[in-house]
Amino acid sequence: MVLKKGMALVLSTSLVFGILAGCSGNKSQQTSGTTSDGGGGKVIKIVTQSPLSGASATQGEAIKLGAQLKLEEQKEEFKKLGFDLQLVPYDDQADPKKGVANAQLIGADKDVLGVVGHLNSGVAIPSSEVYEKNNLTMVSPVNTATDVTDRNLKVVNRICARDDFQGPAGAEYALKTLNAKNIFVIDDKTAYGTGLAKAFEQAVEKEGGKVLGHESITVGEKDFNGVLNKVLAKKPDLIYFGGLYAEAGLIVKQARDKGLNIPIMGGDGIDSSTLVEIAGTTIKNTYYTSIAADPMKTENGKKFAETYKKKFNKDVEGYSAYGYDAAGVLLEGVKSAIKSNGNKLPSREQVRDSVRKTANYQGAVTKVAFDAKGDNKYSKVYIYKFDEQKYPGREEGEIENK
Repeated sequence: MVLKKGMALVLSTSLVFGILAGCSGNKSQQTSGTTSDGGGGKVIKIVTQSPLSGASATQGEAIKLGAQLKLEEQKEEFKKLGFDLQLVPYDDQADPKKGVANAQLIGADKDVLGVVGHLNSGVAIPSSEVYEKNNLTMVSPVNTATDVTDRNLKVVNRICARDDFQGPAGAEYALKTLNAKNIFVIDDKTAYGTGLAKAFEQAVEKEGGKVLGHESITVGEKDFNGVLNKVLAKKPDLIYFGGLYAEAGLIVKQARDKGLNIPIMGGDGIDSSTLVEIAGTTIKNTYYTSIAADPMKTENGKKFAETYKKKFNKDVEGYSAYGYDAAGVLLEGVKSAIKSNGNKLPSREQVRDSVRKTANYQGAVTKVAFDAKGDNKYSKVYIYKFDEQKYPGREEGEIENK
């Protein structure tokens, strides 16, 4: 699933220092093998890069908090190994330029051994070029664009499904289960939105469906009457939106106001509690494919959700568990690299190679095994439906990667 609210966190002194250093680019980050003032041993930093401000902050914070929880659970184990494990969150603002600028700061900090991120594929792709130059491992919780891994970068991995899996899965459900034959497609011009919409559209046409029109909107827009008037004129059976929840919520609300009570479908980018807040009661008959499993479906997931709620006093969002599991994969790789290096601080190259060898990691919601490109062999796509003004939607089914 997918999924701002400010929150006071009780953090350790070392974590507070890490956050301040991450935001300011403090020169203390530039040293290698820093010794913790708290006596915890040599410092190992793990960075999160996701939007912590702006319209995408709900999902971005979920990734950060999930990773934070995993690091806090592992902190004592790393201390026994002689290392002080620290989290350094960076706000990439869902902006490629900011993501790259952050990546350059992160790459220069030799204490950083890995990155959990990003939310947006359009930010992850250019930022990962910087990580590659610095041999800095990235484990993405939720980036779905095909180009994330198709560039065959050694440092890039993801635990979620790809758009060329998610798009066709949504198309199959729309055609065969919802019996939609004539579809109108809208995208938000981002790498994620256009890629997903294209994959969906191609699958619809391949399976005999008809795309009556395809229009684009711009992230940040509020008035979609122009596009929706075109939809109204075409009289489709279903509207498909490739984009994020802020715009999706408004599209749903404005479409219903025009009498468009047909199914509206989107991808994992609309999987958010904020979508429901924006759309209100008009959310009914809205569907979404998600790369994220419902944590309440398994015992491991339920345990994670309970711990998360107790720790942060908030319910999990769809990407909370994926931030947690991505951090888990990364930390297992770091521990393996430490062991292979004679229990000494490993190099970034050693961590990179160790993470890519991940074969059977069982997280809170997903199993992970990376192929040669860094894609997860066990990724799945889930179908959800909103029947009421309540998040998350009801899970309708899941589709395994073949």
